[in-house]
Amino acid sequence: MEPYQTAIEASSGHKLTVFPNKSSLGLLALFDKRADFAMISGPLENEVAHLKAANPKLPFEMLRVFNILHTRMAFAVNKDNPVQEITADKMRGILLGEITNWRDVGGRDQSIRIVQVREGGGVQASVETELLDGKSINVLNPTRVQISSQVVKIVEQLPEALGLAQLSIVMKSNTRELKIGRSIEQHLSLVTLGDPTPQMHKVIDAAHQIASAAAD
Repeated sequence: MEPYQTAIEASSGHKLTVFPNKSSLGLLALFDKRADFAMISGPLENEVAHLKAANPKLPFEMLRVFNILHTRMAFAVNKDNPVQEITADKMRGILLGEITNWRDVGGRDQSIRIVQVREGGGVQASVETELLDGKSINVLNPTRVQISSQVVKIVEQLPEALGLAQLSIVMKSNTRELKIGRSIEQHLSLVTLGDPTPQMHKVIDAAHQIASAAAD
């Protein structure tokens, strides 16, 4: 939203105020009527399942999701990390706590430090759905941050770090993508509480058109 905010405003005729945050907090702001839209970067059903545990009485059935763009996530490593690529099975082993040292995947004798957004982030939801078959990431003492841009900042500083972030953020950082032989897709969407008004539809349509043109 932020790189194309001016274009979306011009196309839709509406001024936007954008607060970058993890998906679950955006949905809570929507329920509290502190926002007209929530921005999510993972499957809505995963976000709903996460929020229901602590907020079972919220009207989740009123949520309406509008896909804006498909992208993918990336595993970020420090540029000093010699590991260029591992298999998807090895990455599953890392994220489930079965592999804990870089030497076990061809790297240095260093403990692997997972860096990820706090619970409720869309990147984590996409990884758990597409790579871990619905299992939760289960590692000791992960470093948790508020948003994906903070993930790569930590990975830039720590040679032992393995960060979970959106590919676009990794590519703009001073980190490197660790390839796993397959891609993990993310759905970037806007969510409304109830059916959107005609004015809200203008924002949704403008965001979709501009994001699609930028992706091409």
